[in-house]
Amino acid sequence: MNSSEDRFPPPPPAPTPPSAADIEAVHAQLGRPPRGLRGVAHRCPCGNPDVVETQPRLEDGTPFPTLYYLTCPRAASAIGTLEADGVMKRMTAQLAEDPELAAGYRAAHEDYLARRDAVEVLEGFPSAGGMPDRVKCLHVLAGHALAAGRGVNPLGDETLDLLPDWWAKGPCVTPQTPGTSPEEPA
Repeated sequence: MNSSEDRFPPPPPAPTPPSAADIEAVHAQLGRPPRGLRGVAHRCPCGNPDVVETQPRLEDGTPFPTLYYLTCPRAASAIGTLEADGVMKRMTAQLAEDPELAAGYRAAHEDYLARRDAVEVLEGFPSAGGMPDRVKCLHVLAGHALAAGRGVNPLGDETLDLLPDWWAKGPCVTPQTPGTSPEEPA
């Protein structure tokens, strides 16, 4: 399989404000209105958002430390399969055995915290996904890798490299015109 470098568009220099169609697409992807949406952090090759940046606190003040939220249901499902197949356990074991990988993963953790802290500091909250010492959620690592670009999160890059081309069948959702309900394509 090609590396994620060849398969995924680069992230924008900074998350872009979501359009009405983006908000509708994310609503359809999640099956609910998005919460704490700040911007589109990465677009799927199909054109829809696949990673959004969220506020570190939801509207009611609840801390939400997941800055990069993977929204594409096809990508999320493929990642869920990797998790069920034991990839997180294997990656956590690799961290204990490979000091260079562990250092890269710690740097990814620091990058994640710096990006979140640039929005709002969540004192005492970890980064996400189990960083820096274990692998707890591949969805977070893939979202970080897509939003930050290749080379920032080594285990996020590895996760992307393991995924099929989830967009190959076309967009997971088709946003409707403003003011109408989003629907999944047939």
